[in-house]
Amino acid sequence: MSIKLAVIYYSSTGTNYQLAQWAAEAAKEAGAEVKILKVQELAPQAAIEGNPAWKAHVDATKDIPVATPDDIVEADAIIFSTPTRFGNMASQMKQFLDTTGGIWFNGKTVNKVVSAMSSAQNAHGGQEATILSLYTTMYHWGALVVTPGYTDPSIFAAGGNPYGTSVTVDQNGNLVEDVQAAVAHQAKRVVSVAEMVKKGQQ
Repeated sequence: MSIKLAVIYYSSTGTNYQLAQWAAEAAKEAGAEVKILKVQELAPQAAIEGNPAWKAHVDATKDIPVATPDDIVEADAIIFSTPTRFGNMASQMKQFLDTTGGIWFNGKTVNKVVSAMSSAQNAHGGQEATILSLYTTMYHWGALVVTPGYTDPSIFAAGGNPYGTSVTVDQNGNLVEDVQAAVAHQAKRVVSVAEMVKKGQQ
């Protein structure tokens, strides 16, 4: 049976949506059944309307389904992607994780294979801290955190790191580093490990 992968992201202007798309493409190449899901937007409409890039992205992704805890239950593996907010995940992503208490309590997060990606507007803006803070929730879940490690040449390129792909974005919203290969490697590694876990559970 193929691995069911949920790629769950938050993105205000599109960076983490792009990372999610690259992860989904690579996972499909690896044979996974993939869903791209966004977390619920919490920002007031006035804030969105006041930022043309934000509004354009919200409009462009209006048909992307909003993630629910049921999506976690159904998935064998999850890749999260979130921008950095003061060295931590965006509040929208944190709010979604806070809704998973019920499935956690019932043991439905145990042994899910998980990984994470992040972005920020400067090279040392807390991307790695963001990924690590998200993994703290995963430890409570009883999930199996799968990082890229230094397992592929793409990890040594700009944007690759052993915790999960991170990227810097300039003031115009453009990615500073070419991280597509690092994202692809991370996604394929997640699928590979999830296959081993699923086989071991059968």
